[in-house]
Amino acid sequence: MSKPPRLTLPSGARAHVLSTARGGFAVHEAGEPVRGTALLVPGFTGSKEDFIGLLEPLAGAGYRVVAVDGRGQHESPGPRDESAYALEELALDVLAQAAALGGGPVHLVGHSLGGLIARAAVLRDAAPFASLTLMSSGPAAISQAQQERTRLLVAALEAMREDMAGVWTAMRSFDPEDAVADAPELAEFLRGRWLATVPEQLIATGRILVSEPDRVDGLRGVDLPKLVLSGEVDYAWPVPLMDDMTHRLGAERVVVRGTEHSPNAEDPQVTAGALAAFWDAHPQV
Repeated sequence: MSKPPRLTLPSGARAHVLSTARGGFAVHEAGEPVRGTALLVPGFTGSKEDFIGLLEPLAGAGYRVVAVDGRGQHESPGPRDESAYALEELALDVLAQAAALGGGPVHLVGHSLGGLIARAAVLRDAAPFASLTLMSSGPAAISQAQQERTRLLVAALEAMREDMAGVWTAMRSFDPEDAVADAPELAEFLRGRWLATVPEQLIATGRILVSEPDRVDGLRGVDLPKLVLSGEVDYAWPVPLMDDMTHRLGAERVVVRGTEHSPNAEDPQVTAGALAAFWDAHPQV
């Protein structure tokens, strides 16, 4: 899971609810659209806080940046109905969020599962977007090892969806013995985020991660600038797989040295610099 580098918003950023035609979504927002607007979509078990380290540097680069909790995710409400979290429904949410931001085409960034959601939105309608960044997100389903872990988690959620605290405890028991303990404030946040997320959202999106087909050929035909950004190591989609996807897409490529699956949280300064450089080279029109 992504672990935010900090939990307090930087000066000038604000938390609010973005009203859209498909309901309200909890967001963190910073900056003015001097050079454009960006929408950041988080991954599985994640939230808008995973992008908190990007807000200040991207705002400083002249961008209005909006990081969102998807429906049923952390502070955004959602129904207790698995069908509400089908990929197509989540893609429609992203399109509604982009429309609610206004001000012309939006630079769209999807992290991990968020990359699959962002891709689905662009494949449905690319007109609202100025560019697409797939961050630590691959061409199809996650790696075989991660599929097995995710299926176990989905099965636990199906059996214990009314005991999210119990699932959390069981899940964390599989952490490596030599893992560095989270700071108390971060540990409290991670557990609270898990408990606040609708279990049906996790069940449905977990299934997406283990079953998503390869849609790279279709995405290649979408006339948008594309960036594939990742760390040096990735447990969900191996880096060579993302390299190959980059070639197939005809996309630009950035590898953030010294990071793994969450460069947005592990090295937000370098990640923000790469995003801003890409957006600067492909301004909104």
